Amino acid sequence: MAEFRLPVNSRITKGKSFPATTQGRVRTFRVYRYDPDSGANPSIDSYEIDMDKCGPMVLDALIKIKNEIDSSLTFRRSCREGICGSCAMNIDGVNTLACTKDLDEIKGDIKIYPLPHMRVVKDLVPDMTHFYAQYASIKPWLQSDTPAPPDRERFQTKEDQQLIDEPSACILCACCSTSCPSYWWSSDRYLGPAILLQAYRWIVDTRDEATGDRLDDLEDPFRLYRCHTIMNCTNACPKGLNPAKAIAETKKLIAARGH
Repeated sequence: MAEFRLPVNSRITKGKSFPATTQGRVRTFRVYRYDPDSGANPSIDSYEIDMDKCGPMVLDALIKIKNEIDSSLTFRRSCREGICGSCAMNIDGVNTLACTKDLDEIKGDIKIYPLPHMRVVKDLVPDMTHFYAQYASIKPWLQSDTPAPPDRERFQTKEDQQLIDEPSACILCACCSTSCPSYWWSSDRYLGPAILLQAYRWIVDTRDEATGDRLDDLEDPFRLYRCHTIMNCTNACPKGLNPAKAIAETKKLIAARGH
C-alpha cells in the first residue's frame, strides 16, 4: 500500500502546553495553531481549563483561553447565537459552530481545528475570499424587470414563501462546503453546497424573473454537476438545512426544461 505524507513545512508539530492553575473539573483543549508570518510549521497547543469556571459552549472556552491564558490565539466570532456563522470550525472532527457546540457533547479531549481544505489566515481563521466570490457569482439579489408596486411590497402567498424559508436560513458559515470532497478537489470550479443552496433560494423565489438565466449559469459540468450526493453537507449543517436536496431540485428543474 502506498503511503503519502504532507510536505515537510505542512506537518503538524507538538506545540505549547498550558496546565490548569486551579483544581476542579479540568478538561484539555487541543487547538490548532498556525502563524504564516513566523515561518514555523503548524502546531497543536494544549490548554487545561477548569470547567467550573467556564461557560458551556466551545466558544466560551476559546474566549476564556484568549482572555486569560493566551492572548495570541486567533479566531472569528460575533453573535454567539448561531446566526452569523463567524465561529465555524472543525470541532471533534465535525464542522460546526463553536457558539452552539455544547462541551458536554464531546468525550475526552476537545480537538479544535479550522475548517478543512481552506487556506488558513492564522490559527482558526480560514480565508473565505474565494467562498464569498462564489456567492457573489450567483447574483444573490432579486432580479425583476417588473417595477415594484409604488405603495406596497412585492407580495407572495404563504406557499410561495415556504419555498424559500429553508434556503433563506443559510448563514454562509461554509460548514457544508468544507465537508464536501467534491468541493475539496474542485473548489476552483464547483460552487459547493452552500452557494448552490443560496442559488436555489433565488431560483424558486416567485418574485424573481431571472430563473432561466440563473439555471443557464448553473448548467455546467463543474459548477453544479460535481455534486455526487455524498450527503456530507446535510449532515454537517449546524442549522439543520438540506443543501443536497436543494441541489437535486435544481438538477430536476434543469432537466425538466429540456423536455
